Amino acid sequence: MLNGCRALDLTDENGFLCGKILADLGVDVIKVEKPGGDPSRRTEPFWADIPHPEKSLYWFAYNSDKRGITLNIEANDGKEILKKLVKTADFVIESFPPGFMDSLGLGYSMLSGIKKGIILTSITPFGQAGPYKDYQTSDIVIMGMAGILYQTGDPDHPPVQMSLPQACLHAGADAAVGTMIAYYHREMTGEGQQVDISMQQSAAWFLANAIPLWELSGVVSKRAGAFRWTVNSTQRQVWQCQDGYVFFFMVGGRAGAKTFHELVSWMDSEGMANEYLRSIDWENLDMFKVSQDVVDQISQPIEKFFLAHTKREIAQGAAERSISICPLSSMADLLNDAQLESRNFWVKIEHPELNTKITYPREFVKSSEKACATRFRAPLIGEHNEEIYGEIGLSKPDLFVLKQAGII
Repeated sequence: MLNGCRALDLTDENGFLCGKILADLGVDVIKVEKPGGDPSRRTEPFWADIPHPEKSLYWFAYNSDKRGITLNIEANDGKEILKKLVKTADFVIESFPPGFMDSLGLGYSMLSGIKKGIILTSITPFGQAGPYKDYQTSDIVIMGMAGILYQTGDPDHPPVQMSLPQACLHAGADAAVGTMIAYYHREMTGEGQQVDISMQQSAAWFLANAIPLWELSGVVSKRAGAFRWTVNSTQRQVWQCQDGYVFFFMVGGRAGAKTFHELVSWMDSEGMANEYLRSIDWENLDMFKVSQDVVDQISQPIEKFFLAHTKREIAQGAAERSISICPLSSMADLLNDAQLESRNFWVKIEHPELNTKITYPREFVKSSEKACATRFRAPLIGEHNEEIYGEIGLSKPDLFVLKQAGII
């Protein structure tokens, strides 16, 4: 979609996803690493469980579709080389602390003087301004300060962290969107701009449902684990079955009556519905106002029913009866998912240096006009130094001297 555009990706793990999204859209994204390689190359897990900077699956995931060079942008010669590269670029993405790029003479005002219309996208923990702008952080800190941890976990235990870092993913996606909006603006006006992404702000936006819940009901959303918390009760949403878990949201009144009628009928056909479930007036049941005792009496037979079936059996039976129940898929489930397979979601990418192919998600969006897909693996350390630096007039002897000096 964006063939002909180029981005210089100066980010660490806080910004990798932004460059990955742009690369999948067709931008020629050049990943700029320090000489010797980015520290995130040492992030586990590793291919074949062999720790090595060229075998990090984390690096593979977020830097595929990018080309790669090494450059010390803090050295004077490195700064001058970067400035030459900026002349060839449409976007610069960075995740340094606020003011760092300015201290190198590479801030937005300088870059826009080098290349009119350049778009600088800056991703930081708390943004370019404000009382927290200079604070250092980690994912768990951001997720805590964004309010996510307050809602994550069981109510009788401390907050818990999600299994994988999330703040950088919210910020990276928002950064890609912001970059595209700035690009559209430039196409209309010729004007570039700096896009300022706060990881805290991106993560806090993920709590959008908590705000209307308070505005409409006066309820502060709290940790509820596998349950949903209401004024009078806690109601299970995640249910165990024979081989995992399913999600079923108990909705009362007219909205949920059809689901409950069908579910009770299904349970009845297998001898697992009791008289209490058969007697309920589902159309007039308000699940937000019922007592905990009523919720428990409804939940107990349903819980036993789910435990008697597999995820596949529940999902198939629910679909046949138009009941809103979904299985909670594991990674193995996703790899074997018929719907994803029908959309060619997975693709095998060649890794010649490993003498193998690795399965990747192919695309996050389908278009009838242009492909938007993962096409090639992440770069090796300095893999494209010769071809990219050759574009700005640096010869092989020049590169040898720069490497000896620690510039590339």
